[in-house]
Amino acid sequence: MSSSFCIEVPEPVLARARRGEVPAFEQIYRLFERPAWTLALRLCGDPDDAREVVHDAMLRLFERVGQFRGESPFWGWVRQIVLNEALMRLRRERGHRFEALEEGEETIEDAPAAVPSTWSDPQQLDAALNRLPATTRSVIWLYHVEGYTHPEIAAMTGKSVSFSKSQLARGTTRLRELLDASEVVSPCMHATPVVA
Repeated sequence: MSSSFCIEVPEPVLARARRGEVPAFEQIYRLFERPAWTLALRLCGDPDDAREVVHDAMLRLFERVGQFRGESPFWGWVRQIVLNEALMRLRRERGHRFEALEEGEETIEDAPAAVPSTWSDPQQLDAALNRLPATTRSVIWLYHVEGYTHPEIAAMTGKSVSFSKSQLARGTTRLRELLDASEVVSPCMHATPVVA
C-alpha cells in the first residue's frame, strides 16, 4: 500500500515557497492537509491533538522549507515532519512513555501481521484502531499504511525492532478480535448496499 502522502509538488511551487511566498505555502498546505490529518489522528487517536499536530507540523515545514535539498521526495520530507510532531506529542502527553499492548504468552510468530482485506468497513476499523494503545496503533499504521520497516519504526519510537514486531503481531490479533466482535454485534454491516 502506498502512502497517502505520495503527492508530487511542482518545482515552481517549491521554489516560490522557498522564497517565502504565502500562496505557495497555502497550496502546499492544501495538498498535504488531508494525509497529515489522517496520520496525526491515527497516531494520536484524538481529533483535537491531530489538529494541533497538523498545525505545528505545517509551521515547522514553512520554517524549514528552505532546508529541503531534494535528496528525497518532498512528500517523504513532509510526512516525516508530521510523524515527528505526532510522536513528540505522544511522548509529551504520556510522560515520555508510550502505551502498548502487554507482553503475552504468545510469540511473535503466533499472530499474523497481515491486515485482512475483509477489514473494508472504515468505520469499524476506525473504532477498533481507536481502542488500541497509542504505540500499538502507531506501529500498525506506520507499517501497513505508511510502509515503514520495523527498524525504521523502532528508531522513530525509541524501541527495539522486536518490540515493533511484537506490537504489530499483538495489535493485529487484537484488531481481529475487536472486528470479529463488532461483526457479531452488527451483522447488517455485510448487507448489500442499495444503489439509488
